[in-house]
Amino acid sequence: MKTVKDVMTSDVSVCQTSDTLFDAASMMKQQNVGAVPICDDSGHLMGMVTDRDLVIRGYADKNPDSTPIQQVMSEHLYHISPDTTLEEAGQMMAEHQVRRLPVVENGKLTGIIALGDLSLDQKSDHAAGVALHDISERPELH
Repeated sequence: MKTVKDVMTSDVSVCQTSDTLFDAASMMKQQNVGAVPICDDSGHLMGMVTDRDLVIRGYADKNPDSTPIQQVMSEHLYHISPDTTLEEAGQMMAEHQVRRLPVVENGKLTGIIALGDLSLDQKSDHAAGVALHDISERPELH
C-alpha cells in the first residue's frame, strides 16, 4: 500500500514567520500555489497561509503589504507523517475539510500532500473522490 511519502511534494517553498503578506503573495504567484507553509529557521512547521488568508485576514482587514505573515497565518494545523497511507490521508482531508496537508516528521516539515496528489494514484483515486465530495459539501441552511 502506498504512503504519503510516495506521492507528496518534498521540495516545498516556505515562508518564515518574519516574512510579510507581500512575501507570501509573491511566493504563491512565483510557485503557482495557493498555500505556503510557515516555518521557523530550523524547519519546524509553525503555520500555513493560504491565498484566502491573505485576502480575508490580510487585505480585506486593510493590513498593509508589510504586515508580518504571522498575523494572518493559520496556527491550528492538521498534519500527517510520511508513513501515513494515502487512504488515511484522504480520510483526514475529508474529515477536516482541507485540500492539502503538511507532512511532518520529528516536528519538521518534510513535504506537502494535496488532494490532487491522491487522485494521481489509481488505488487512492476513490479516496480522493470521497474526500473532495466531503470537502465540497455545503451544510444545509435552515
